[in-house]
Amino acid sequence: MFKFNLMSLVLLFVLSSSVFAQKSENTSILQYDAQLSEYKYDFEVNYFHFDSQGQALKMAYIYLPGKKSKPIVTLMHGKNFNADYWTSTALYLQEQGYGVLIPDQIGFGKSSKPTNYQYSFASLAHHTRALMNTLKIEKSIVIGHSMGGMLASRFTLMYPQTVEKLILLNPIGLENYLQYVEYKDTDFFYKFELGKTAEKINNYQQKNYYDGQWNEKYEALTYFMIGQIQGPDKKQIAWVNAQTYDMIFTQPVITEFKDFSVPVKLIIGTRDRTGPGRKWKRAGITYELGRYDLLGKSAAKLIPDAELYELKDLGHLPQIENFDRFKDALNSALDIADNR
Repeated sequence: MFKFNLMSLVLLFVLSSSVFAQKSENTSILQYDAQLSEYKYDFEVNYFHFDSQGQALKMAYIYLPGKKSKPIVTLMHGKNFNADYWTSTALYLQEQGYGVLIPDQIGFGKSSKPTNYQYSFASLAHHTRALMNTLKIEKSIVIGHSMGGMLASRFTLMYPQTVEKLILLNPIGLENYLQYVEYKDTDFFYKFELGKTAEKINNYQQKNYYDGQWNEKYEALTYFMIGQIQGPDKKQIAWVNAQTYDMIFTQPVITEFKDFSVPVKLIIGTRDRTGPGRKWKRAGITYELGRYDLLGKSAAKLIPDAELYELKDLGHLPQIENFDRFKDALNSALDIADNR
């Protein structure tokens, strides 16, 4: 393992703090377009251009080179996030010698957001593999957080030869939601998205991600969302966000966890209670969604030779809430993979 030097530590602090300092604290004036043109990421953003479903699309991504002797790590973001929240993790990985690839998936971040599009985890995985091909990345460690965990799982099931090891960080999809909740179509979610406000976004994340705690670091991660719902493309954003809910409910991955053929590590903040569909459970269902203190254990039993790292008293974003504790779990997962 490579050690931090003083300059590296300073760089890590400056870059990982910049996202928390950017833009105005007066969120009422924030406005961003669909592709976050004026929203600054910590790293240089590149674009991969391709055609899909009869449309010309562009996929934003960040690529940090590493040492030739070390693997590339691909980081997959969650639904309410973009590539930029991976800054601290990416810098740390690069300091250890890993190359780092962070895509903004189609429909998210700075990437294209087509409104007439069939969003699926399979299509997003396919686009990510095509991006890796253009960068000549033949094999990668894949880390997926939240919805990105469902995508990382689908990617691994589709392209096992490309995945050296899979790390799932508080992924959603550790339960098959339609077993417990009513199906809602895109119109339902579109109405929900149009009703979002800065206050609702902050309240949701404070309650569900951070156990009622709130600070400037957490708030800053909501700025891009707030700017978009107040921006010129708010209806487009609402419709695309509504479309991407469907795959969470209708494209489960938990039913195929037994089919993983690569090493899988689960890093779980056990305080997490994220449970999509909790407010519209089917009549008579008493099952409690989002019990990550139980879900990590049950998922690990389904996956051949899985390793589980539980972070007690941390929630949906361990890498944001307490990076040092997350880093320790990540180190263990990477060491296990590297020494196998």
